[in-house]
Amino acid sequence: MIRIGILSLQGDVSEHVSMMTDAMRNMEIRGNIIEVKDRKWIKNLDALVIPGGESTTIGKLISMYGLDGEIKNLAEKGIPILGTCAGLILLANEGDKDIERTKQPLLRLMDMKVKRNAFGRQRESFETDLEIPILGNERYHAVFIRAPAIEKIGKGVRVLAKYDNRIVAAQQDNLLALAFHPELGNDTRLHEYFLRLIKN
Repeated sequence: MIRIGILSLQGDVSEHVSMMTDAMRNMEIRGNIIEVKDRKWIKNLDALVIPGGESTTIGKLISMYGLDGEIKNLAEKGIPILGTCAGLILLANEGDKDIERTKQPLLRLMDMKVKRNAFGRQRESFETDLEIPILGNERYHAVFIRAPAIEKIGKGVRVLAKYDNRIVAAQQDNLLALAFHPELGNDTRLHEYFLRLIKN
């Protein structure tokens, strides 16, 4: 049985648990979903989700609880890590001036530069249908809430989707970064794609 961790310090935790449960059921995968709040739960995970929320708060709590080193160890071992919205920001190795100004802690795992609130504040949140070729021809309905965007990527990063000519989904080996909230809706395809990254 596989063990999927959802980082549960702040943000859309229950929504990811629900969506991951549905994705595992669709794929007939047996496993446990663990709400991760401290270091002892991280070591034996087969995959980890860093959810959306307030990126500065989540980043500071990760550092405070000593989770940053454990998450980096997972990444180095090839364990899949999914970062959505705030999670995307945390995966980046570089941020914009706003991120630097607020001293936003970053895990610096993906070779990309991100811009926080790239599409505006809360009132500019929106929904749209994206072309995501890895999921097939059917468009994916994406929810953007105070969303970031990826401004620049390194050679090892693959662009998965764009919106308004900005990168909103990318992958670097076992690391998957989404600017939107795949847990808010009924489409499990991205969670299923993430589960397929787990090595047998």
